[in-house]
Amino acid sequence: MTTKPGGHFRRFFLRGLAAVLPTALTIGLIVWVFSKIQQYFGNYINKGAAYVTTRAYVWITGMSDPDAISRLRVKIIVLWDHWLFWFGFVLAVLGVYFFGRFLASFFGRIVWRLIEKALIQLPIVKQVYPSIKQVTDFLLAERKLKVSKVVAVEYPRKGIWSLGLVTGRGMGTLEETLKSDLVTVFIPSSPTPITGYTITIRQDEVIDLPLSLDDALRFTISGGVILPPGQKVGGGDLPPPETSVYVDERQEGDD
Repeated sequence: MTTKPGGHFRRFFLRGLAAVLPTALTIGLIVWVFSKIQQYFGNYINKGAAYVTTRAYVWITGMSDPDAISRLRVKIIVLWDHWLFWFGFVLAVLGVYFFGRFLASFFGRIVWRLIEKALIQLPIVKQVYPSIKQVTDFLLAERKLKVSKVVAVEYPRKGIWSLGLVTGRGMGTLEETLKSDLVTVFIPSSPTPITGYTITIRQDEVIDLPLSLDDALRFTISGGVILPPGQKVGGGDLPPPETSVYVDERQEGDD
């Protein structure tokens, strides 16, 4: 079997990239979030702490020389910037945590609802804030997609089967009109299953699959490459693309 020049390098490079890239992106995202917290919250907390520390030291020691106070302020700022820089970050994280605890209370929900109502009355903010809130609620809210089972449905047309997640019953108006039991099915898209299509279909037109939610998501994200356990049929996997190419080239050489 012949090998294309650089074929091994390309194959193993892509394999290594596929293994390293998710970890690198995850670490990069975490570092980016932490740096933004430090930049927009931690630095200002450190500056305030340095100012309070300086004023407290001057008050305790009775220092009155302006030059000495100025030198002391510089030393304290250097101390906070180089050795206690983490203090502002930790305090910012704790502040966000306690703010979340406050919003979880009855009084906090009322106060925040009033603040949001005032924000959406502002001319420019009311066009921007709702969209940003939808994105942050989708990413950070504690809502979970309730999936009762994994099914297969004929979508987007007859003869094409798509994997779907049953999320609930159909709408009452549709069931009354069609005189049939309906189910709502979310059909995730590949390779990003957080997006997809929501359809309503007759209950007798779906096929229940013995799959878990994790199995269904792995199948969708991989584009069908990763089959759920016990679902592989036939003589095994398809040959890799390199095999077909090499066979064709060899046949052309024999001709």
